[in-house]
Amino acid sequence: MKIIVENVEKRFIDSRKQEVTALKNINFTIAEQEFVVLVGPSGCGKSTLLNIVGGLMSPSSGEVYFGGVKGNKEPLLSIVFQEIALFPWRTVYENVVFGLEERGASKEEQREKGRRYIEMVGLSGFESAYPKQLSGGMRQRAGIARALAVEPDLLLMDEPFSALDAQTRTIMQEELLSIWNRTKLSTLYVTHNIQEAVYLADRVIVMSRRPGEIKSIIPIDLPKTGRNEEKYRVEFDRYADQIWQLIRHDAQEALKEAE
Repeated sequence: MKIIVENVEKRFIDSRKQEVTALKNINFTIAEQEFVVLVGPSGCGKSTLLNIVGGLMSPSSGEVYFGGVKGNKEPLLSIVFQEIALFPWRTVYENVVFGLEERGASKEEQREKGRRYIEMVGLSGFESAYPKQLSGGMRQRAGIARALAVEPDLLLMDEPFSALDAQTRTIMQEELLSIWNRTKLSTLYVTHNIQEAVYLADRVIVMSRRPGEIKSIIPIDLPKTGRNEEKYRVEFDRYADQIWQLIRHDAQEALKEAE
């Protein structure tokens, strides 16, 4: 399945009753089994765009559609947010199978997929634990397992690791790539972190500050795994610097605006 974002714009009325253009002239595709990362300065509309692709928000103009969907099947999307909204009264297992329950899956299917994806994210042995008993990284893993369990056509991730400490974030990035290599899910991922974008992406979409437009789409021509190895260091840093040079001025202006 291919995801096509065509001529998308988003306008809204701000607190001063003025129309603000958040996104303008957005065009890109996500191929089947492709990992695409959105990166840009604060306020560029990355999360707004992800919400539009995910159907949580409507564009003011343009459209998002899905190519290659068989029959009249509705594409199935899963979203992982920065704040993982696990139900505190449900165990890890009960949280992971929640989407399957909502879709009317049998108990047998719930058990099979629940076990499979809990194992995949490294939470075997914690099936009966409650969210308050888990670390931040473990809660994120449970949230990712819940998103994966419904076996979506497209996985959307909005800065899922930004609240984690640096070491946990690095581990989660590695584990996400490991999971992706097993599932090959089409993925749209939002981050502020340029190194994270280069580490994860097949292509990086660089956005400008408001109104958010696409400045450049950069294919990352590195092996999908092992990009952090020393032999790829020069090329990795070159990609990171290329993205930073595209963002730098806008990021500085966004910082001044915030102050």
